[in-house]
Amino acid sequence: METALILCEGYFGTGTGKTANGLVRYSRRYRIIGVLDRTKAGRDAGEVLDGKPCGIPIFADLRTALTKLPEKPDTLILGVATFGGYIPAEFRPVILEAIKAGMNVAAGLHEYLSEDREFAELAARQGVRLIDVRKPRPLRELEQFSDRSRHLPCLRIPVLGTDGSIGKRTTAILLTEALEGAGISAEFVATGQTGLLQGARYGVPIDAIRGDFMVGELEAQIVKAYEERKPKVIVVEGQGSISHPAYVCGTRAILMASMPSGIVLQHAPGRKVRNFRQDVVSWPMPPIEKEIQMLELFSDSKVLALTLNHETLTPEDVKRIEEEYESRYGLPTCAPLLDGCEKLVDRIRVML
Repeated sequence: METALILCEGYFGTGTGKTANGLVRYSRRYRIIGVLDRTKAGRDAGEVLDGKPCGIPIFADLRTALTKLPEKPDTLILGVATFGGYIPAEFRPVILEAIKAGMNVAAGLHEYLSEDREFAELAARQGVRLIDVRKPRPLRELEQFSDRSRHLPCLRIPVLGTDGSIGKRTTAILLTEALEGAGISAEFVATGQTGLLQGARYGVPIDAIRGDFMVGELEAQIVKAYEERKPKVIVVEGQGSISHPAYVCGTRAILMASMPSGIVLQHAPGRKVRNFRQDVVSWPMPPIEKEIQMLELFSDSKVLALTLNHETLTPEDVKRIEEEYESRYGLPTCAPLLDGCEKLVDRIRVML
């Protein structure tokens, strides 16, 4: 594994820093050895995220990191998911500094490192790589819908949500690992930049693909995952929310590409408004009932379980809400980061 340092200045532990957060929690493509965020410098990244040290230090700047780390990182990863997918202007000096230091730079933004003349010319001189994981394949290579997923002899379980940046990818990865741990072969299919940076074997940056090819490109990855790995369960990462006014394509494209055997729905009971430009738009969180109805209508499938993002909630709050939801909706409910995914595994096991 390549070693990597994550640039997340001012955003680590927040929704905008979800790429950094995800990589600190899980990565099989890079070995994360540090985070850059002067607002949390001196702390342990795991302690900031989950209250548990993980041995990944946070530094104030690149120079300090390169001085204190026992090895020079191979790669600098931009650990933010900015609205619009732009490279933050304040990141540019750090990116240039990293390239001059002989480091590769990786990003999952809509604004590509490789198409920035200043970065590209300097990277060429320094002999380092610029990696844009959110860049789709060339147009002539893109696939269209072919109705192959629903014929696969395996379960297809997308983890969808009532909002963006609500933990769908984290739950999907934890569920995949829990199934494997229970002796049920499973494969994770990524649909966003963080999952691809984390090293998912299969996936596409779905929101960067032209509309005509969104479903076909993801469908092709789901089919490839089955043909190459023969899992009993394919877990697909969700994007946005089917009822969210700012995310019009992600969830429906994922439903059509996966043709679900069942759906896991993630919700954040502590949220009052959607996670999108709250300085501009204050849009209320949807009722769970409405989200379930819309997903089941569009997919001709059923929501089989509810999962919780426990932000702003105490463990006592979580337990109370789990019991309330199980009684109200008749669906197994858990908070994967706190409880694990045993309830989900048990529910899926009876479907095999």
